[in-house]
Order: sequence, then C-alpha cells, then structure tokens
Amino acid sequence: MTLPPHGSNPKYVYQATKLPTPQQLIDFSVNVNPFGSPPILREKWHEWFPLLEDYPDPHASILKREISIKEGIGEEYLLIGNGGAEIIALVAQLYQGKRILIIQPAFSEYEQACLAQKCIVEHHVLEEGIWKLKMEELLPKVKHYDAIFLCTPNNPTGVVYDRQSIIELVEEGYRSQCSIIIDEAFYDFTVDSETYISLVKQYPNLIVLRSLTKMFAIAGLRLGIGVAQPQVIQQLAALKPHWSVNAIAIKAGLECISQDSYIRHTKQLIHVERNRLKDFYKENGFCMSESAVNFYLVKDPTITEAAPLYEYLLKKGLVPRHTMNFPGLDGRWLRFAIRKQNENNQLMEALSEWKNQN
Repeated sequence: MTLPPHGSNPKYVYQATKLPTPQQLIDFSVNVNPFGSPPILREKWHEWFPLLEDYPDPHASILKREISIKEGIGEEYLLIGNGGAEIIALVAQLYQGKRILIIQPAFSEYEQACLAQKCIVEHHVLEEGIWKLKMEELLPKVKHYDAIFLCTPNNPTGVVYDRQSIIELVEEGYRSQCSIIIDEAFYDFTVDSETYISLVKQYPNLIVLRSLTKMFAIAGLRLGIGVAQPQVIQQLAALKPHWSVNAIAIKAGLECISQDSYIRHTKQLIHVERNRLKDFYKENGFCMSESAVNFYLVKDPTITEAAPLYEYLLKKGLVPRHTMNFPGLDGRWLRFAIRKQNENNQLMEALSEWKNQN
C-alpha cells in the first residue's frame, strides 16, 4: 500500500487503503487555518475577476514592497514564489548535485526536491519524542555538507527549536561554507517565537522560507516567500519560471498580510484548543508532541505502529496524516491539525472509544 506523501485530498487516502469513503469527512491531515481564509478575500473576489485577462506582474513588485515593509528588510532580499514548494524546488536546483543534510523529521518536499536535482541527501534524525537539537552531535557534521535544511516550527512535530542552537548552526555553516535553509512556514501560528529573517543581512549562507498559504488558508492560490542576501535571490530568481505567481494570488497576498486582527484571533483560538487537546491526551494515556502551532503528533504507546488507529479513524471519517514517510517517525505517530472546537470534540470522542476498546 502506497499512501499519499502529503496531507489533504483524503480521496487518495481512501483509494490507497481501499476503505469505503464515509459520506461525512473531517480532514485533520491538512494543516492550514481551520477558520478559513480572511473574509476580505471573498468580498474582493469579483473585483479581481478582470485580472484573469492579462499576465501578472512577473516580479510581484507591489506585494514584495509590502512584505518588505512588514518584515523590515529590503525588497532585494525577497523572492515571491508559487507557494513554499516552488521556493524549495528553486533552492534544491541551486544546490544541484551537492551534499545535503536534512534535520529529521521534516517536510518530505525537501528530500524529494533535492533528489530530483541529483543531490546526495543524508539525514540527521532527532531523538524521537524529545526532538531537541543536540549541538554536540550536529555541529561536527556541518563541514561535510553544502546545505542543511531545518524546519522550525517543525513539520510534523510542531516543535520550535532553541533559538541559540539555530544561531550556532548558522554561524558554523558560515565558517564551513555550508548554507542553512530555515523553513518558517508555520511561524505565523506561534505566540512568542522569533523569525530568523533579521539574520539574513548578517549571514550570506542563510536562506529563510516563509508561506502565506498556511495562516491565511489559501493553499489553492499558492504563495511563498524566500529571504536571502541579494546575490542569492538573484540566482534563485534566474531559475524561476516567468509568471509563476498568478495575479489573484498577488492581490490576495496584499490583503492577507494586513489582517493583523485575523492573525491574533486565530492564534488565540488555536492556543485554547491546543491546551484542551493536550489535557485530553494526557488524561487518556496518549503521547502528544510539544507543539507550538496548529498541528501536533499523537502516539498510542500501547501499540508499536499507528496503522490500526489510522484505519480505525478513517472508518469514522476522521482523516489524520500518516507518518510513514517521515524518517525518525516511520509510522509510529499520527499528525493531526487543530480544527474547530466541535471537530476536535469528534476526534476526542473517537479516541476515547478507541481506548475503551483496546
């Protein structure tokens, strides 16, 4: 059985598992904002319709300018892409054939993109259940690689890594001529963590990736940001297809980045639900990752792999994200997005029934 390598599109999960698709589904495998896109997008949608008739700005100049102001960094440090996935693919192309280290568990797209560019890919797997950066183990490896991918807040664990450790990694990379690629796709969901964008001016070996699709629930439009020193941005831009970012995505991005109250409201509700879920899992004997964002990992310690629990939930129309393709997890955990209260209640009810039966 070959399960889909990403969350979302549950029909492919049911096809792969050969289970009948329930009439009612709740997709816990997709980790975008559970409250949907900002209402302003629906209000503006018809106004943007005429944009379909012309080509978009290939540089997304207006959006780039506004992001520059918001992040406090020059426009020359920014590249707007068709989702974070395009930026990842461009970075992989930049390091074609080079030696790449991925700190695992991590988003599977890094490895797929690098292997497509004939890179030599190796893993540094963090201790399961702890997921801390042990610098005495990691730093000696840096000199052996051309680039290192690190995801913080981490997908799939939701863990935010220690800032000082990451700065040490960037500094060691600078000394060893190794680029450090930090993926901050879920940064917007954190309450008190800091972005690494400000370090880009200081370190020419640092590339930061950001996504607008997660917080603003615009995965169907695709918007990603790459942040690096101007010479690196120029190299990435030279590899990027013309007009890869569509005109409506640019307009939507402009509206989204001004939605401060929407972001605060989302963070507050996610925080409340995450704490409620954390209490439930502790009381019912499950292990939950120390997530700081809108998704988390769960394991039933009474079973060696999560496949039976995965199938049990699928039959109930509750679709988690499997972890079969995450090195260091290998199917022992399930990832769940934090959804609305009533949806989380349905999940907790199903998991309570699972515990009562096992």
